[in-house]
Amino acid sequence: MTPAETARAGDPERSTLDKAADENFPVAPFFLTKAWRDDLMAVYGFARLVDDIGDGDLAPGGADARLLGVSPEEAKDRLVLLDAFEADLRKVFDSTPGHPLLRRLQPTVRRTGLAPEPFLGLIAANRQDQVVKRYETYDDLLAYCELSANPVGRLVLAVTGTSTPERVRLSDAVCTALQIVEHLQDIAEDLGRDRVYLPAEDMKRFHVQEADLAAPTAGASARALVAYEAERARNLLNEGTPLVGSVHGRLKLLLAGFVAGGRAAIRAIAAAEYDVLPGPPKPGKIQLLREVGVTLRGEG
Repeated sequence: MTPAETARAGDPERSTLDKAADENFPVAPFFLTKAWRDDLMAVYGFARLVDDIGDGDLAPGGADARLLGVSPEEAKDRLVLLDAFEADLRKVFDSTPGHPLLRRLQPTVRRTGLAPEPFLGLIAANRQDQVVKRYETYDDLLAYCELSANPVGRLVLAVTGTSTPERVRLSDAVCTALQIVEHLQDIAEDLGRDRVYLPAEDMKRFHVQEADLAAPTAGASARALVAYEAERARNLLNEGTPLVGSVHGRLKLLLAGFVAGGRAAIRAIAAAEYDVLPGPPKPGKIQLLREVGVTLRGEG
């Protein structure tokens, strides 16, 4: 291992939390109160770790498996790790968990009264990733996003004490859009994991084969398919944008950042002429700030 990898292996908590800087949206920006930042980083730590378990992207050295009580022989079995992680999560609500990221989460759960269900949904999504590698229809993909993405927005609303049925509905639209955008950015990476999140019915419609997704650059049909799915994500973002106007103060700026992150990512994909196969197109900070301004003004 490199010195950096060795340091990460010795501190799996920090290794996971440091990934916040690579997300399409701000996780816990400076303008929030310290209490909100702490709570949102605790929720992020959980969500990031469960995704890393599901993707096989844990810090090298096996520290996470040891903290979850998983033997070295089973440490590469993602379903075993997810089961152990769920068992440790349940201790957040009635005893003391073993993993430091879950111990970090416990005060947030107690202070804000978070329920287990959104956390269990994220674990269920990662279990699904181990056995479901393709999605036949767009509705099938939306059902997956209900587990893999929407719980995050619901947790943000719960942490900030602003959850209502209508805000949850709007938040779900935003979170599903962000998930679809991330899938578009990561088509090549996901294919390397034998996962395709483009609905099979859409691939047939645009005459795209999986071999086309393995090419160094995208052909015209693959680009047209990506453009079609990006437009769906844009429409979902627009549907959910009234969420921003339903709140006030710092929370409004945070939620605008979520929406703007998705919009800026879609613009970056469009700027790459929908060729996402060489690598994920990423927006610059200036573009992100512009999109924040557009979102706050209720435009776009």
